[in-house]
Amino acid sequence: MNTNKQLIAAVVAVFAMPLAFALPSSQDRVYTADQNSNTVSVFDPSTNTLVGQIRLGNPRPDVLSPLYKGEINVHGMGFSPDHKTLMVISTGSNSATFIDTATNKVKGKTYVGRSPHEGFFTADGKEAWVVVRGEDYISVIDPQTFREKERIQTEVGPGMVQFHPDGKLAFVVSSFTPTVDIIDVKSKKIIKRITVTSPFSPFLQFSPDYSEIWMTHKDVGKVTRIDTRTLEVTGVIDTGFITNHLAFAKVNGKTLAYVTIGGENVVKVYTTDKDAKLVATIPTGALPHGIWTSDDSNRVFVGMENGDGMQVIDPATNRVIATIAGGQAPQALVYISHAVPQGDGKENLVPRTNKDSVNVQLRPKQGEGRGFIVSRNLGVVDAVEVSLFKLKPNTEYSVYLNGASAATGSLVTNAQGMANATMIGPVRELAKEGAKAPHAGEVLVMEGHDSPDAAKAIMTTAR
Repeated sequence: MNTNKQLIAAVVAVFAMPLAFALPSSQDRVYTADQNSNTVSVFDPSTNTLVGQIRLGNPRPDVLSPLYKGEINVHGMGFSPDHKTLMVISTGSNSATFIDTATNKVKGKTYVGRSPHEGFFTADGKEAWVVVRGEDYISVIDPQTFREKERIQTEVGPGMVQFHPDGKLAFVVSSFTPTVDIIDVKSKKIIKRITVTSPFSPFLQFSPDYSEIWMTHKDVGKVTRIDTRTLEVTGVIDTGFITNHLAFAKVNGKTLAYVTIGGENVVKVYTTDKDAKLVATIPTGALPHGIWTSDDSNRVFVGMENGDGMQVIDPATNRVIATIAGGQAPQALVYISHAVPQGDGKENLVPRTNKDSVNVQLRPKQGEGRGFIVSRNLGVVDAVEVSLFKLKPNTEYSVYLNGASAATGSLVTNAQGMANATMIGPVRELAKEGAKAPHAGEVLVMEGHDSPDAAKAIMTTAR
C-alpha cells in the first residue's frame, strides 16, 4: 500500500511540475526597443516568433526633416506592475510613450528633458519615473494623465531607476557620475549616495529575493553588487569588454546571473554566492545588449544590438536555442507575462520594417585596438556604423572598405581612445569598385589620412 501511495505521489508530482516550470505562454510577450528602426519589436516567447512591430517613427536617417513628428532613438523600456502598460523611452525625441500591451496601441506620450534613458513604474503603479540622463533629474509622470507631476534632483546623468517591491525605496544608477542614489519614494528625497567603481552604469536589476541589486559598468567591464538592506557595496566582478545588461534565473535551486558582454559576443553566467564565480560563457550573435528572464526562469531572452534580433537561451543547458529577426539595433528588452489576455495580440502591429544586418569584426594589426562594423541596407544607400576602441586618444582614423582607394569615412577618438560614427552612402558601389584591388574583401583602418596599406593598417578584418 505504501509503495502504491508513493508511486501515485510521484506521478502527481511529475504532472504538477509543468505548472511550476511551464514554458512561456502565448499570452506572454517579449519587447525590444529598436534604436535605428525606431520600432518596438513584439515577440511571442511560446513559439519564439516575431508577432510584428509597433512603429513609433521612421528608420534612421529619415528623421531629420523639420516636419518630422515621430520618435528618434527608441531605446529604453519599463512596464506597469499589472503588466497592462509598456513604457518606451526615446532618447533623441526626449519622450516616454505609453503603450497598451493588449492592443499594442499608443495611449499617451510625455515629453521630458534632454536625452532620457530608461524609466519604470513605482511598485503601486501610480507613478512612472523617467531618468533624464542628459540632465540631472528624474521626471515623475502620472500614467493616467501622462503629465509630469514633479522632478527629483539627482547627480548628473541618471541612467536607470528600479523600485523595491515594498514600495519604499528607489535605486538610481548614473551614466556620468560614479554614484548610486537611494531615494525614499514617499518623500522623493535622496537618503543615501553610494560611491561605485566607475561613472558609466546604464542598467541595474534586483536579485529574485530583492536582497541585492547588481549594476553594470559599461565603460570598465564590471558589475557592482549592493545589499538592499545595508545599502553598502558587497562586491565588484570583472565581467568583460562592453558589459551591457544583466538578468537572473533560478536553475536547479540556485540563482545565477546572466550578463551580456557586447564586446565579446557572449553572455557570461555567474553564481550569486558571496564570491561570485563564472560558471558558463555562452556564445551569442553580434553585440548582445538587453536581457530579461521569463517569470519562471525557464528561458532567458537576449537582444542582439548589431544582429538586429533576439536570441533565446535555455538556462538548463546554457545554450542558445533560437534566433529571431527583429528591429534594427535593439537596446532595452523586457519580458511581460500575461500581456495579451485574449486573442492573437496582433492588433496595431506592422510586419518587420527592416532587413538583416551584416557584421564585421575588426582585429588589431598594431597595438591593442578593438572594433566592429555593422552595415544596414537602407534601399539605395547603406548605413555603415563603425565602432573603434583602445586606440590613441584624440586621433583621426580613416576606414577603407573592400579595396576601395577612397576612404568610406573617418573618425576621431575621444580622450579614452574610443570612436563611433555612422557613414551613409552607396557603400555597395564603392565595394564593387574595389573588388579587383589588392585588398579586396578586407576592411582597413588607417591612422590619419594614410592611403590604404595592409602592412601599415591599425586594424583589419584579415586573419
